[in-house]
Amino acid sequence: MTFLHRLAPLSVALLLTASIAPAAEMKKVEDQVAPRLQAFPAKISLTNRRESQEVVVQLLAADGSNKDVTDLARMEIALPAVARLASGFVEPLADGQTELVIQYESFSTRIPIEVSHSKDPAEFRFRNDVLPVLTRAGCNTGKCHGSASGKDGFRLSLFGYDPAGDHYRITRELSGRRINLAAPADCLLVNKAIGQVNHTGGQCIEPDTAHYQTLIQWLTAGAQPDPEDTAKPVRIEVLPQNAIFRAPGDDQKLLVTAYYSDGTDRDVTDQAVFISNNDSAAKVSVDGIVSAMGPGSAFVMARFDQFTQGASIIVRPGTAFQFPDIAAHNFIDEHVHDHWRNMHLLPSEVCSDEVFMRRVYLDLIGLLPSAEERHSFLNDQASDKRERLVDLLLQRDEFLDLWVMKWAETLQVRTNNGVSSKGLMLYDRWLRDRVRSGESIDKIVNELIPATGGTFENPATNYFQTETTPELLAENVAQVFLGTRIQCAQCHNHPFDRWTMDDYYGFASFFSQIGYKQAQDPRELTVFNSGEGELRHPVRGEKVLPKFLGEAGPDLNPEDDVRKSLADWLTSKRNSEFARNTANIVWSHFFGIGIVEPVDDIRVSNPPSNPALFKALGDRFVAYNFDLRSLVRDICNSRTYQLSTHRNPSNEFDERHFSHGRIRRLRAEILLDCINQVTQASDRFPGLPEGARAVQIADGRTQNYFLTTFGRSTRQTPCTCEVKTTPTLSQALHLLNGETTSGKIAQGEVVESLLEEDSDPVAVANRLYEKCLSRLPTVKESKAIHDKLAAATDTQAALTDLFWALLNSNEFVFNH
Repeated sequence: MTFLHRLAPLSVALLLTASIAPAAEMKKVEDQVAPRLQAFPAKISLTNRRESQEVVVQLLAADGSNKDVTDLARMEIALPAVARLASGFVEPLADGQTELVIQYESFSTRIPIEVSHSKDPAEFRFRNDVLPVLTRAGCNTGKCHGSASGKDGFRLSLFGYDPAGDHYRITRELSGRRINLAAPADCLLVNKAIGQVNHTGGQCIEPDTAHYQTLIQWLTAGAQPDPEDTAKPVRIEVLPQNAIFRAPGDDQKLLVTAYYSDGTDRDVTDQAVFISNNDSAAKVSVDGIVSAMGPGSAFVMARFDQFTQGASIIVRPGTAFQFPDIAAHNFIDEHVHDHWRNMHLLPSEVCSDEVFMRRVYLDLIGLLPSAEERHSFLNDQASDKRERLVDLLLQRDEFLDLWVMKWAETLQVRTNNGVSSKGLMLYDRWLRDRVRSGESIDKIVNELIPATGGTFENPATNYFQTETTPELLAENVAQVFLGTRIQCAQCHNHPFDRWTMDDYYGFASFFSQIGYKQAQDPRELTVFNSGEGELRHPVRGEKVLPKFLGEAGPDLNPEDDVRKSLADWLTSKRNSEFARNTANIVWSHFFGIGIVEPVDDIRVSNPPSNPALFKALGDRFVAYNFDLRSLVRDICNSRTYQLSTHRNPSNEFDERHFSHGRIRRLRAEILLDCINQVTQASDRFPGLPEGARAVQIADGRTQNYFLTTFGRSTRQTPCTCEVKTTPTLSQALHLLNGETTSGKIAQGEVVESLLEEDSDPVAVANRLYEKCLSRLPTVKESKAIHDKLAAATDTQAALTDLFWALLNSNEFVFNH
């Protein structure tokens, strides 16, 4: 092994060198807003079901930050006979209307108050009053009585998804053991909760608190089941919905309001469960007080009953900040720049033409630019040359091949579960024809979801062989086309999202009438609408009708194929989830991370890192009639996409807000194709002619050691996690010692050909750099190459070593 092997692998640290914009280019451009006082909730409606409402007052500063000034504000009730203030809570006194007048320094605001039914007796209900207390105390979590088998002989439904069942288990399962109506304060339910009797979970409720009194009063009233007409929660709201802290150390109180089926609402903050998804940026107390811990962003989630909502939190570093005077290329940059201003993030510089060219070639067509293409682009002096290059690459067939592969992974195109080789090739050809003909993703989905017929006759029906049960088909469709993982809701309400068991089985019902029968050819299966078949709710045992996620079900005739209604709803322009999910998948391809990450795990507790950008991309995709090229053009032409991977002190630790380019290892297929491209070698893949690219492989189960080692998706699941781009030791060893690099160098004879064209070994070395890294050697590299080649006894062997080293370098293996 010669000295040139020591070039591999190149240090990624070289790609992370910090770069800061010169001070002369910086100026204060942070948007100024008119300071004002904000009070929550916007209005207060008190009834007998709601004894009080807490109020939070927030000052919006000129720099966009917020400050909780509740304890510093002066509050007064305009008509004291209607309501009164007690420790920050508004309490009803008599029916009528009035206002809460709030003042802080020179600012003021008012909240309207309406009191009705103030004299009606307040009645405690199990679902609305008692069950939230048990949930807040942690009694029905997975590690306590909410586990599948319960705890210490007592089982509750997880987070209270089955109120009627929980009421039965508390009051009647072991009659006389868990509650004592004759002595409510001296029963097992209460004594274990307050720690009076030995309890594995310890004391979870303090005596004489509001939660304790709720249990006692419910038991005193007879612990009756809820009447049929009891109002049920229909949604919750968390206020304020966002907060921007000026510096660590600040606090913000959150409020949670539940809205009920009878039109009333109620402050349920003291009954909600709070969770932060990033404690290093913001922690939240059990009472909903958010504390800023360090610079960054967090999402604080509140859960009440079957509903989950939250608030977005940004914590600024608390240091002086100036945003650079940079122009937005398009709507993407406008939203990103606004977000950076809020985060107090300074972006990296725009990458060089050389870096941009290599990056966009790899991202758009999965290949490296040729030397001729490189020279043409770099010598072009036009100001719009990057835009024109993007347009040129978007028209190449290789761009479409790349997206056929991406969609094939989400649709799990593979030989499995009875899918024959012929069926698979027809399925792949169907998808390839649709993409190559310019059909948008919504039209492909509209053809796929209601597909019927033989798997040879109508290849789209092969999708219904990947999974054959209604539940698994529903899970796949939700995950692929909506970015939503509903699997948790099969057995209980989703603990960290809004989906319930009703939602899960209603969505699965769209696939309950799919029928299968053998076709005349034993390799072919016929998929059809059987017109019968139903799912039953596992808790209530009743028939479940088809229901769109988050919406009501369609109006159908008995002979209708419900899948057609599902396809129409999925791809409807009013269904923002489909457009945003697909746009997020596209965004992730170019940035290595989604605005929601993972891209197929969009949920309340995993919000977008930039909500405004997430929405704007989806809206723009709809405006483009789901045309992929138009959206990709916007992304690649944005300044955000063109940022350098070099970081500065402000964005050094940013991994979610796109303030610098992201170093991304090439995915397996593209890496193999690039190795074949520069070595002028080839692989033979099953079902494809000699010289075909790895991105064109139809079958996800095709065996190839290189692709397997470098994390190619097997398409066993629709999860994006199947594609692995994390570097591993086995990958490095394979490149260093395997036949892929050295064997292909020998097969392609590139060094020999270059030496025949030019006898100058230094010129050949420069050509190798252009081929592999899309650049020429640096001054330091050129000197080392010149010195070693001058001393080499075998020039061809030395150049072969250089070629090998370049193929093994991090700079070749990574897109940067």
